[in-house]
Amino acid sequence: MPRSILDESRIHPAIRERVASHQQAIVKEVQAAVGTHAVVVVGMGQNPFPKKARKLLDAAGVPYHYLTYGNYFSQWRERNALKLWTGWPTLPMVFVKGTLVGGANDLDKLIASGELKTLLA
Repeated sequence: MPRSILDESRIHPAIRERVASHQQAIVKEVQAAVGTHAVVVVGMGQNPFPKKARKLLDAAGVPYHYLTYGNYFSQWRERNALKLWTGWPTLPMVFVKGTLVGGANDLDKLIASGELKTLLA
């Protein structure tokens, strides 16, 4: 099921470059990490769910790369670019072998079902 994204033809040519380049440094950083590491957790300070995801991975003995961006009071614009890029509305964002698998609760289900081991095999 494809996400609804505004077609580029519906964006005025004068602002297309600004739309395309908005906060791309953070997106490229996450893309690079996802391309390099089998498991990547993207989180932020003060949010308990990135910590939950890391604890779940630690308990399962799964190595991961953690990227943290600000907290509730900082770097929200940068994090918003990640949300627009992925379509995932919350943090953490957990990637396994380049695929967004969801957040902490989704990761918990993958571990409990054994699917995470299958994805990493």
